[in-house]
Amino acid sequence: MFSFFRFLKLRRNKDGGREIAPDEIFLDSSNLPDFDVHQFEGRFEKPISKRTIFFLGAVFVFVGMAFVWRVWSLQIAQGEVYRQKSENNRLDKIPIFAERGIIYDRNKTELAWNEPQDNVFPRRVYTGKEGFSHILGYVVYPKKDAKGFYYRTELAGRDGVERKYNKVLAGKNGEKIIETDALMNILSESVIKHPQDGEPVTLTIDERVQNALFGFIKDLSYEKGFVGGAGVLMDVKTGDVIALASYPEYDSAILSDGSNRAKIRAFQTDPAAPFLNRAISGLYTPGSIVKPFVALAALNEKVITPEKQILSTGSISLPNPYYPELKSVFTDWKAHGWVDVRRALAVSSNVYFYEVGGGYKDQNGLGIRRIREYIAKFGIGEKTGVDLPGEVAGVVPGPEWKKEHFNGEPWRVGDTYNTAIGQYGFQVTPIQMVRAVAAIATDGMLPVPHLAARTHTSPADISDGIDSRYFTVVKEGMRQAVLEGTAKGLNVPFVKVAAKTGTAEVGISKRRVNSWILGFYPYDNPRYAFVVVMEKGPRENTIGGLYVMRRLLEWMRANTPEYLSTEAG
Repeated sequence: MFSFFRFLKLRRNKDGGREIAPDEIFLDSSNLPDFDVHQFEGRFEKPISKRTIFFLGAVFVFVGMAFVWRVWSLQIAQGEVYRQKSENNRLDKIPIFAERGIIYDRNKTELAWNEPQDNVFPRRVYTGKEGFSHILGYVVYPKKDAKGFYYRTELAGRDGVERKYNKVLAGKNGEKIIETDALMNILSESVIKHPQDGEPVTLTIDERVQNALFGFIKDLSYEKGFVGGAGVLMDVKTGDVIALASYPEYDSAILSDGSNRAKIRAFQTDPAAPFLNRAISGLYTPGSIVKPFVALAALNEKVITPEKQILSTGSISLPNPYYPELKSVFTDWKAHGWVDVRRALAVSSNVYFYEVGGGYKDQNGLGIRRIREYIAKFGIGEKTGVDLPGEVAGVVPGPEWKKEHFNGEPWRVGDTYNTAIGQYGFQVTPIQMVRAVAAIATDGMLPVPHLAARTHTSPADISDGIDSRYFTVVKEGMRQAVLEGTAKGLNVPFVKVAAKTGTAEVGISKRRVNSWILGFYPYDNPRYAFVVVMEKGPRENTIGGLYVMRRLLEWMRANTPEYLSTEAG
């Protein structure tokens, strides 16, 4: 056995160092006192086992095979796919935006057009004149993601004519390919599909009349405290809409741009509802403007004759169905005395239409079924088909409607009375009423209102079964209203007008009213029908829709006299 410790033999090399002799390496660990095996003191070196070598070899072989398989997959099996992806990584498809079609008025005045922008889509520009937002609408622009790629490539209409005729106006985008290097420098570009610009749309609207009508409605709203208003001027034979105003309105440019969030929120939260197109989507209690249609029904159904007179003492009374000892009183706005149908239309007698509508004592009435039948003939309470989005239908009340909305209550004669004068649950739109009065002006030709000049639908003939003489009687009553009745404000010297006014109470307290005027002109050869409604004005105010129409007629005399001519335009 070797001794526990042996001095190492030292020898100096040429550098003065020393090394351990081979025979001095092996020591007998058993002779080492305080031997610490955890510190590897005196431990013999052991060779790696064959098992470990085999395991490590297997791992290396597996890794190598996986690497070879992956290389084969990328280079051979999917090589073409990845080559194409590599090509696409340096080839970008970029849209070439089409020019959106221009919107013109009937005189080729531009109402909406495009303004070029560098390397992006054209910006949509709208006329700066008031009154056009509900007609034109607005657009939404293409959008990019964070990397600058367009995820929405269309410039699309969102309201009005922009939306209704979007397919015509939009055109089709083109496309080009741009080749870039790793530093995103453009190496080449080529067009693979040329854009197709949108087509223009010409409207029947006259920009001058539209702006004027809107301005008169706006001014009166400010002056007299109306919430808003709407008006329509339409060709009675063709359905061409010359003006369609709705106040208040939004701003087409602000909504299209989208950056002025505060202004957009103000539009959204405004209680006056500037997004509501009151001319086609506003539902209003019509009041007395339905009387010409009830009169025509009563004449045609022989409930009355043109000469039959009814006494208006200011009211009529019926027994209360719940308390027979009490009376249900239905009032007129004043006592008119003896009136025939022409006079009843001229002075707007409620009592006359209570009796011919629902009957009273020895006077037979139409009844709600026939009232609804004739009202429907003129398209009241139904959509007109006007070429703008958002039109609503309306309501003509009847027994089924009452059961649904009043917990099954039966229909009573008092409900017929109120329906005959345009109250109760009656709800109409201005566009419905201008079309209906156009049918009276033309002895039963019901036009389809439209704003695009390219669209024209022949009017429907609703005169079947109606004696033409009764159209004449009703028109005479409306003319008499202008000469000496409730519409005297339209008795102007430069054109003969026939009209009917209406004042409809709204709200539970009846402290607010809708003020209506509708009619046509020239009386002897009707060309245009009109309607104006001023919404929710103070009850005590006496200036409303008639005042707006008077101002428009006077304005047209000075600025657009062609719309007052008796000759076809």
